[in-house]
Amino acid sequence: MKQSYFIGLDIGTTSTKAIVFTASGAVRGTSNIDYPLLVPKASWAEQDPETIFAAVVAALKQAIEQADIGQNEIGGIGFSTAMHSLIAVDAHGNPLTNSIIWADNRSAAQAERLKEEGVGHSIYLATGTPIHPMSPLPKIMWLKENQPDIAQKTAKYISIKEYVIYRLFGQYVVDYSIASATGLFNLRKLDWDDDALQVAGITKQHLSEPVPTTHILRGMKVRYAEEIGLDPDTPFVVGASDGVLANLGIGAIDNGQVAITIGTSGAVRTVVPEPITDPKGRTFCYLLTENHWVIGGPSNNGGIMLRWFRDEFSWPEVEKAKQLGVDPYDVMIQAAEHVRPGADGLLFLPFLSGERAPYWNAQARGSFFGIGLHHKREHFIRAVLEGILFSVYSIGIALRDLAGGAKEIRASGGFARSKEWRQIMSDMFGYEVLIPESHESSSFGAALLAMHALGALDNLHDVKKMIHISHRHEPDLERSSMYLELFYIYERVYYNLLEEYKLIAKFQKQLNN
Repeated sequence: MKQSYFIGLDIGTTSTKAIVFTASGAVRGTSNIDYPLLVPKASWAEQDPETIFAAVVAALKQAIEQADIGQNEIGGIGFSTAMHSLIAVDAHGNPLTNSIIWADNRSAAQAERLKEEGVGHSIYLATGTPIHPMSPLPKIMWLKENQPDIAQKTAKYISIKEYVIYRLFGQYVVDYSIASATGLFNLRKLDWDDDALQVAGITKQHLSEPVPTTHILRGMKVRYAEEIGLDPDTPFVVGASDGVLANLGIGAIDNGQVAITIGTSGAVRTVVPEPITDPKGRTFCYLLTENHWVIGGPSNNGGIMLRWFRDEFSWPEVEKAKQLGVDPYDVMIQAAEHVRPGADGLLFLPFLSGERAPYWNAQARGSFFGIGLHHKREHFIRAVLEGILFSVYSIGIALRDLAGGAKEIRASGGFARSKEWRQIMSDMFGYEVLIPESHESSSFGAALLAMHALGALDNLHDVKKMIHISHRHEPDLERSSMYLELFYIYERVYYNLLEEYKLIAKFQKQLNN
């Protein structure tokens, strides 16, 4: 192809990133536009669709300007977006609600009802999306039950990606990947699931047309093309969700390769050749392409746990960091390095925001277990680091049951800046951990999928040639054995507290009402 640059557009929870890549994967230009999270009520989490659309336009414009490339040099643009958002729009495409995002828990009662009635598990087995308030299915149920006036005016229920595409192209289409994260899409039929639609109380006409992740859009509205600096006929590839594209972006798309991301939250994912759901309901199954399915699970409790401990309990480390002119996290992790693995028998169950995979329990709450007089603050820091990894390890156990053991782990996210934390991961999982050089895995994955759809990348498995590994960690198998013993205790504590979680969650809810 004559054009030599591809853009990965990643519409995330806190910002939209646009990155211009060369056909060999080198970064030529970047832009990152932040926007706020709206919390109008306790347990709600929303964003303004128009604010995000404006961020998309601005990010594309700025990235192209920074790259200093002409319109005819852009081979294509690929979309990546966060999953599980829901916007109700009227017959003219105007939003009737904000974008209700994955972190919103208002539909907890609807999700719990689906589980108790037994229909939830059959819907999960057909759609691959666990029954949880994050999912658009219970969100639609909540809207119909609590805001019937809005539901009556709603012509379409769409995600933030669909809203952006509608604004740019005037079409309602949704890629199979985002559709497969709604709880409404049948994984084997690649179409909307009749049973799920009936439960939600909607029809196919309320949803967008499902299309492959390689579907190409052309003919952008001229006014937006001019504002961004694009030829209106520039091809946009509809792309996929940020999670599955992160696997592609770090080269974890072969059998036995596990991708672990720990940023604010966490996720564990592996690619399989056909859809797999879990009889125990522990994991999700989302589509990358019709031949690449991503199974795994998200954890609510990643780096946000370390930030919480820093803000509430680590003032000595924060003060020391100020004096030294370094990051407080570096001082905290240095303190934890002097504590033996296992934190001398102190466990942290990091469920401060409930938990998604593998337990899917919004009522779970956090706890330190095993506290003794010998434990100091550095033990608690170490326990937090290890507890975050125990939460992703529990997802890894479910993946092993479904897809077999891992051969290697490719890890990314903010945690990967810490050598000690990376080594704990290798020791706990018992596998070599590889850290790719690039941290923008979803944006890169979106650009790579666009290259593939437009003929610039013949085989998705060729992406490995474009990905460089910056760090490798080999496990200490004695520590692996010790962590396995501790994980057994971690899981026993969780299951023995199930009734207590319900009671304390009910008590806390009463305090907030």
